[in-house]
Amino acid sequence: MYENRMGWALSYLFNVGALERPARNRYRVTDGGLAVLKQFPTGATEAQLDQYAKDVSSPIHPYKRREVGLDSEQPVTSLVPNELTPIEQVQRGISRIAEDVATELLSRIQEKEPEFFEQAVVDLLLAMGYGGVGGRGQVTSLTNDGGIDGVIDQDVLGLNRVYVQAKRFASGNAVLRPDLQGFVGALSGRRADGGVFITTSRFSEGAVQYAKSVPQRVILIDGDQLTQLMIQYGVGVQVRETYHVVEIDEDFFA
Repeated sequence: MYENRMGWALSYLFNVGALERPARNRYRVTDGGLAVLKQFPTGATEAQLDQYAKDVSSPIHPYKRREVGLDSEQPVTSLVPNELTPIEQVQRGISRIAEDVATELLSRIQEKEPEFFEQAVVDLLLAMGYGGVGGRGQVTSLTNDGGIDGVIDQDVLGLNRVYVQAKRFASGNAVLRPDLQGFVGALSGRRADGGVFITTSRFSEGAVQYAKSVPQRVILIDGDQLTQLMIQYGVGVQVRETYHVVEIDEDFFA
């Protein structure tokens, strides 16, 4: 129990900016974390930290909550545990874990070199089923392949290909229209019908509208979608524990 709670606390404090991670399995208190300690010298609940983060003068930022892997559009924090069934509590708990892992995935990717991200993107598309039975895909940017970071062959002969562009941007930097124009130009040079543009950040409105206006089909995947797909297809994550929800087998008692 203490191990799980310590891990959750570290993850939460990292998410809000009270801790930073200079190396694997190592954490360091930030200036924001020192301010939190000064504000709550005897400890604080998650609700207290959430409220503190909403203050405009707060040195930490609100916890980034996402609904990952759930169909419900109701915010995770809108229902208290007593109002949920046991299965709903499990689902909400899994969603909270996925939110936290998604945030850390982006952080880890942004800490690595661009080549790592390009390979991760190719691995993700192969895990999603692109590449056919053989699962053939390669990173091409190291060979200066004209604005294309990855190519995936959807058949053995390579007659059908998926062209990929991967931009590892910080969260505050958006992919702009000129970035999309360069990618579309690279696709045109290969007479390709379309491609996939993936970023760790987001796309500007101009970039989104441009992608809709060109004859090539360009799929845009932002940071939120990227982490959801990585979790869904098991890229960069592993299953820690599996729980089975059981019910009475009516056929057994028929």
